[in-house]
Amino acid sequence: MRYHMPHTRAGRVVGLLGGSFDPAHEGHAHISREALKRFGLDELWWLVSPGNPLKQRGPAPLDERMARAREVMDHPRVKITDFEARAGTRYTAETLKALMRAYPGVRFVWIMGADNLHQFDQWQDWRWIMQHVPIGVLARPGQRIAARHAKAADIYRFARLRGRQAQALAWGEAPRWCFVNVPMVDVSSTAIRARGGWRHV
Repeated sequence: MRYHMPHTRAGRVVGLLGGSFDPAHEGHAHISREALKRFGLDELWWLVSPGNPLKQRGPAPLDERMARAREVMDHPRVKITDFEARAGTRYTAETLKALMRAYPGVRFVWIMGADNLHQFDQWQDWRWIMQHVPIGVLARPGQRIAARHAKAADIYRFARLRGRQAQALAWGEAPRWCFVNVPMVDVSSTAIRARGGWRHV
């Protein structure tokens, strides 16, 4: 089963939350609602990846992860998509370039956790991402110190918006990023798999 490409229009602000979602859980849903609110997004897309190139063991089948994501995230402004599988992209930079070609005039914002910011400089073409797409970083209270020591945060310190400017994140030229603290739900895909709460076919 394949899902339709999301429909949107030029001028809309669309947040992008990428990952394997293996499985999707309430933590993903929670940060999605927070991102919509904090960063002034018109909508948010979950980019359910075919697989993580950094992991040796593949995730559960894409169709199963897509179905689970739709069960977990029932929100009128959140869309679940297999865009990466359709576009044939493996890395975030490739996916962003393909999205920009497919949706001219849409303002995309990349959403990620502080843990990803800490190792962001290991991502392929991470500087291209930073230079072309605003980034919204969500973190548990207390993670600010670790994020402050991230290489990407240090190099692009000049492009950081203060938390009170978060609503304006999409309305300016990259590089620009914003770090906000949000209460987090203590659940992870790894823990769910470890306790046998997710069937891997």
